[in-house]
Amino acid sequence: MRTMAAVPYARILRPLLFRMDPERAHHLAFGALRAGLGTEVARALARRRYLPRDAALEVEALGLRFPTPIGLAAGFDKDAIGFEALGAVGFGFVEVGTITGEAQPGNPRPRLFRLPADQALLNRMGFNNRGAVDAAPRLASPRHTVVGVNIGKTKVVPAERAEEDYAKSARLLAPFADYLVVNVSSPNTPGLRDLQAVKRLRPILEAVRDACPAPKPPLLVKIAPDLSDEDVVAVARLAVALGLDGIIATNTTISRAGLKTPASEVDAFGAGGISGAPVAARSAEVLRILRAEAGSKLTLVAAGGVRTPEQAFERIRAGASLVQVYTGYIYGGPRFPGDLARGVLSLARARGLSRVADAIGLDAS
Repeated sequence: MRTMAAVPYARILRPLLFRMDPERAHHLAFGALRAGLGTEVARALARRRYLPRDAALEVEALGLRFPTPIGLAAGFDKDAIGFEALGAVGFGFVEVGTITGEAQPGNPRPRLFRLPADQALLNRMGFNNRGAVDAAPRLASPRHTVVGVNIGKTKVVPAERAEEDYAKSARLLAPFADYLVVNVSSPNTPGLRDLQAVKRLRPILEAVRDACPAPKPPLLVKIAPDLSDEDVVAVARLAVALGLDGIIATNTTISRAGLKTPASEVDAFGAGGISGAPVAARSAEVLRILRAEAGSKLTLVAAGGVRTPEQAFERIRAGASLVQVYTGYIYGGPRFPGDLARGVLSLARARGLSRVADAIGLDAS
């Protein structure tokens, strides 16, 4: 969905940013956004202009009310430094992180790459962040935005101490999280994806659940698109058995199949997870598997390759209560989240539905 306001980004700002190193461009653009919306007055004006306000867009999920079902996935605001500005420019919710128990620099640069031919990104950031202790005071401040907190394992912590590390972050951050996400699916921390195996995942989720002070926030787990169908079902069953609130499907993929970008160029970038259009089909498939297994017992959050209102609406009909974007925002520009939400509402109304929420799981019934 394009608007006249989006044209300057596509024709002017994006080409300028895309000439820069991707990580430098991110810090520049994000810094400018935070500076421009550094006061509550500025953010209030931005919310009035960019955040769609229509009761038909509101979704109730995880015991929370979301102004729109379109949110920003973890990875953009790693240190919880700009979630209010991001909420003001059209996101119905913002997931910060991934935040680890200890501060860490992440992997060596360069570690973020663009694949324009695929409308994709490749990253091996490695959970670069300032740590849970640093993020907690900012998350404790009053806010207008629904904020999820995504936590991961500190790289130097051995796998056998993963539960302890996740629990530390949960104790520090859960009191300020509208919902909490256990991330065991990034491909950029050695051994992390091994923790998705049910035998290893169970004690981590139990430790996090037990570490959260009362009142405990809704607890979700984020999984990879590269899991087998059988493993996706196993995680869904575990989540239901442990009383988790939801699953985010999915993180980035390590697959290189079907890319338009020349293989030699992708190989030169090196290891990392790919986000954007190439992960869309598998992410949607994982979502359908989760819905078929868990029904409405879990709140499902769709993430991975959503670029159009049609794709977002498809995920909602497949069973997602909420939809997260990241790469689409990088390619689509400032008006992308608001336009996406309004487009989803138009599609719902075209189906004769009075509210977007009425479409949740419509195709899975």
